[in-house]
Amino acid sequence: MEPEQILYKLSRALDRRINQLAISVTSGGVDSMETYKYIIGQINALESVRQEISNLLNDKEHNEGTVIDINTKQ
Repeated sequence: MEPEQILYKLSRALDRRINQLAISVTSGGVDSMETYKYIIGQINALESVRQEISNLLNDKEHNEGTVIDINTKQ
């Protein structure tokens, strides 16, 4: 399996988990402020990881084009 495929699958898994946690918070599944803060912390951490994966995938997409080295030294 290609590294890009792994990153896409991981990103989708992160999306699913973030959605599950968000539903838990918004549907009244939180019984204490401590649990709420814990879930919000998880969401923040997962969002951070998802953003890093997105950055890696965007860098890969931007670097796949033709690169021309223009030597300014003559």
